[in-house]
Amino acid sequence: MAKFVGAHVSAAGGVQKAPLNAAAIGARAFAFFTKNQRQWKAKPLKREEIEDFQRNLQKVGIDPDHVLPHDSYLINLGHPEEEKRRRSLEAFIEEIHRVKELGLKKLNFHPGSHLRQIGEREALQLVAQSMNEALKESEGVTLVIENTAGQGSNLGYRFDHLAYLIEESIDESRVGVCLDTAHLFGAGYDIRDRESYEATMEEFGRVVGFSHLEGMHLNDSKVPLNSRKDRHHSLGRGYIGLEAFRFIMQDPRLDGIPLILETIDPSLWREEIELLYAMMEE
Repeated sequence: MAKFVGAHVSAAGGVQKAPLNAAAIGARAFAFFTKNQRQWKAKPLKREEIEDFQRNLQKVGIDPDHVLPHDSYLINLGHPEEEKRRRSLEAFIEEIHRVKELGLKKLNFHPGSHLRQIGEREALQLVAQSMNEALKESEGVTLVIENTAGQGSNLGYRFDHLAYLIEESIDESRVGVCLDTAHLFGAGYDIRDRESYEATMEEFGRVVGFSHLEGMHLNDSKVPLNSRKDRHHSLGRGYIGLEAFRFIMQDPRLDGIPLILETIDPSLWREEIELLYAMMEE
């Protein structure tokens, strides 16, 4: 089995710092923001930043396939208002280009929210349209949809939402999925014991397909099953518990993809990474 575990690390001071921050915690994969995630605009990446990023990536021995950049939290590809949806789409396309410039292959994003102004199906159609426009305006980068807990008016909390967005795509080969364990749990998918884990994964395989799984976020949950809330916790300290992560680390279907911690205490990341790798040996 080949597992690649890391965390969502800081890129403060420049994107070139991210690979070094990942290596400092013993990571073999990582996620990061290519720009400030709470601002619409960003200065273009400088050539030296790009070259330093790629040099550092090579230096620490992390493959571009195991890097999962995340887009801005401001982006909502399903926004009911056309002007605001257009702004989100333009920002999304810009982020895809930044990922491509860095020599990376994936962009992780939340599908969007209907803001209680339109129905889920209509909002999913808008997300699909936005994704297709982004695919037309870019190349070489896979759009990786993250499942959500279904908090508020967020889309993507059911496997069939993810499957719909893939099926409506003009290029399924460039659309994938990232499964967040805390979001799964919040949305009502239980993974705490072997039977529940296998049932959830079997459903994912049937509805979405493991061929579309491009990454996972490994997080415990501060809130109970089916809470429809998104509250991450450190591994083993929440309602999910450690056993689920043992199942993940021993599951060959999850080989070869970035497994990214977004747990709440960065000081524990090195310890959590070591713990996860130790689970493979049990």
